[in-house]
Amino acid sequence: MAFSHLHSLLALCCLLLFASAHAFRPSGLVLPVSKDASTLQYTTTLSQRTPLVPIKVILDLGGKFLWVDCDKNYVSSTYSPARCHSAQCSLANSQACGSCNSAPRPGCSNNTCGVFPENTVTNIATSGDLGSDVVSVDSTDGSRQGQAISVSKFLFSCAPAFLTKGLASGSAGMAGLGRANIGLPTQFSSTFSFAKQFAICLSGSTRGYNGVAFFGPGPYTLLPNIVVSSSDLFYTPLLINPVSTAGVSTQGERSTEYFIGVKSITIGDTVVALNNRLLNIDSKGFGGTKISTVEPYTVMEDSIFKAFTSTFVKGAAARNISRVKAVAPFEVCFAAKNIPSTPLGAGVPFIELVMKGGSVSWTLTGLNSMVEVSDEVLCLGFVNGGVGTRTAIVIGGFQLEDNIVEFDLARGRVGFSDTLIGRRTTCANFNFTSTA
Repeated sequence: MAFSHLHSLLALCCLLLFASAHAFRPSGLVLPVSKDASTLQYTTTLSQRTPLVPIKVILDLGGKFLWVDCDKNYVSSTYSPARCHSAQCSLANSQACGSCNSAPRPGCSNNTCGVFPENTVTNIATSGDLGSDVVSVDSTDGSRQGQAISVSKFLFSCAPAFLTKGLASGSAGMAGLGRANIGLPTQFSSTFSFAKQFAICLSGSTRGYNGVAFFGPGPYTLLPNIVVSSSDLFYTPLLINPVSTAGVSTQGERSTEYFIGVKSITIGDTVVALNNRLLNIDSKGFGGTKISTVEPYTVMEDSIFKAFTSTFVKGAAARNISRVKAVAPFEVCFAAKNIPSTPLGAGVPFIELVMKGGSVSWTLTGLNSMVEVSDEVLCLGFVNGGVGTRTAIVIGGFQLEDNIVEFDLARGRVGFSDTLIGRRTTCANFNFTSTA
């Protein structure tokens, strides 16, 4: 174990040495995040290769690393395969060494260590070559977009073209922000020596108004000069699932996804009667609550979902909100005409996700609980995941929108702002139009 830890540290040092030489060292990095209208997936664009090519990828909060389709027109003079048993392979926790019988190209090299890129939308994983290439993203001071800056040896996995099936149109892969050595947050913080933390601020707009992902420390500034600092966030510990939730993993590997300790749910003044055992992660890695940018709406285990929706329906009925026929994928829908409009969205009971310890809760107002499926119908934006789901509650993208959610890996905690609408701004209000 001591040797493995030392090897990983040496590999991280190599990444630092391989960073492009810049007199300017950024205090943070920023990526625009868009919502695809067809799939409801969150996409971002970064530049890769030499010469640089913009590539569209799906933002995968718990994913292990960046993976890209190398079958279609991957041309780069700076691509380098990771040789078997190298420090790069150790950093990626690769235990596979492969060869290729075709002409050498990115994704097809001899004596190259392999990893397992996964499409977490379709839950399909396959083998892929580990390699490195130039990646360029924009810097930021937290308030606006700055100059582009490059990493010359950014580790990622090549993947076959079929793995992109099910992704938003034009997507070449997925960008993993998970708690892995070669996830984007760790590679960026190691390369540029800023705090090992990042934040996402997702916009619900599908009309080209971008949300944002920050890498590095806050505060975060949104127009019109709304500053969100650590004192504005509610923090709860990040939990570690001792068993990997990836499609392919090695024995003893931990999950790279982000779990938090929800201990109860309150709707209005009523505590939902739940099987609390399901809210804890067991020794086999089942149960608990995780945060996801791949699931468009929060998914709940069957018994939790039924108790949750039953309590919500009773709370809505007490406000004379009438229920109507369900609209898939939702099971609980209401007549819009009976629901008053408020500055925080539909006038329905607030939902509180109460964290372990009881002093911190995540409040979901109508903005993050009710989905407008037509002018006449609003639906509760939660989905039944069925019986025996791996994770009891998966907090989906819709519930995260217009909230700043900060993942502080160095301190092992996650912070959330509650809806920014209450502060008269949105996640679409980051200044991408002027440079720092």
